[in-house]
Amino acid sequence: SSRAHTLFTIMLTQTKVDMAAGKAMDKVSKISLVDLAGSERASGTGATGDRLKEGAAINKSLSALGNVISALADGALRGQTHAQKAFIPYRDSVLTWLLKESLGGNAKTIMIAALSPADINYEETLSTLRYADRAKQIKNA
Repeated sequence: SSRAHTLFTIMLTQTKVDMAAGKAMDKVSKISLVDLAGSERASGTGATGDRLKEGAAINKSLSALGNVISALADGALRGQTHAQKAFIPYRDSVLTWLLKESLGGNAKTIMIAALSPADINYEETLSTLRYADRAKQIKNA
């Protein structure tokens, strides 16, 4: 199966040379493009074996990401500064560790949520909207 999270990072460096002072200054930017695999209920998919383990790992990392988003959003709602923020569980998954700068650092973050209009997917759509709403509440310094 090819179900997985995908993280693509682009590093951009701009070098400005001051000929009069003989110094060079670099500005570095990082763009992270992330495609998250959707969570799913094992009972609904009938997955077994490796496919079931894969789905469990995806759900675990999505849960860890949700915990980080909630911790950051809760701090933003309380008006806490970065130094006052409670513990943020970035180390709970590789995904959250890789996205640490994008989520809680000096970053602009955009989330695009894929939703289904079908009534059979109502609960998953509602869960995705709640997830996106929590992410929207994060305010970085």
